[in-house]
Amino acid sequence: MTTITQTPNDVLRAVRVGMLLSQDEFARAINRAGAELGEPNEANKRLVQRWESGATRSCRPVYARALEHVTGRPIEALGFAVQVPAARVRGDGSGGHDMDPSGDGVAAVSAHPSTQPQGENYSGIWLSRYEFYSSSRSDTYQGKHYVLVLHRGNRLTVQSLPGASSNPDSPLSLDLTVDRNVVTGSWVEQTASDGYYQGARYHGAIQLLVEPTGRRMAGKWVGFGKDFDVNTGPWELRLVDASTSKATLEQYSRPPQ
Repeated sequence: MTTITQTPNDVLRAVRVGMLLSQDEFARAINRAGAELGEPNEANKRLVQRWESGATRSCRPVYARALEHVTGRPIEALGFAVQVPAARVRGDGSGGHDMDPSGDGVAAVSAHPSTQPQGENYSGIWLSRYEFYSSSRSDTYQGKHYVLVLHRGNRLTVQSLPGASSNPDSPLSLDLTVDRNVVTGSWVEQTASDGYYQGARYHGAIQLLVEPTGRRMAGKWVGFGKDFDVNTGPWELRLVDASTSKATLEQYSRPPQ
């Protein structure tokens, strides 16, 4: 007999936790969103549990629209199984932030759980910082976010906290795998609709090395420019608090200094 293993939706869980909502509160928010959209739904705590456990890997359109309304993120970026369309190039060529991703921006990378150092756990609040060169402005800029990291097996699910970016309304997510001291995966950032990049969504790959202390990861990101060139730059994550309590999340739901 073949055993089917459920894959938890840690992306959705990280988004919910980052919004400082319990599963019951999240379900009620989805109910309210349905009413506001004129599409009543029957979301409840049990449904949220099924989504997050991976027992249900997709959701009906009425729930998808309510989820997008509540989280401010497209359903493809919430960890659900969706059909991936082709990518489209867009943007100004600023440091690899120029490709509209074709889906949730999550790389299909995996490693055996035994490659994770026994007892190591990277869950907590981290300060994410990357640098990129903007060709249209002829200067180098930084992007900073306080992010929530959830560590399960050899997977790290990373989501920025609400209001916790140096650029307003610029949520960031990373999907990473850990192989000893090497962290590899992908990143996606959604820019503000009224900001310089006019709501463009950028994505790329990333590889980091974990320092022996386990409190800092540093490496490089890779992305595509508008002229089909490949750009790269430094990226680091620094642990600021190992707690993921609601009080800690509230403390860091603010722009980094």
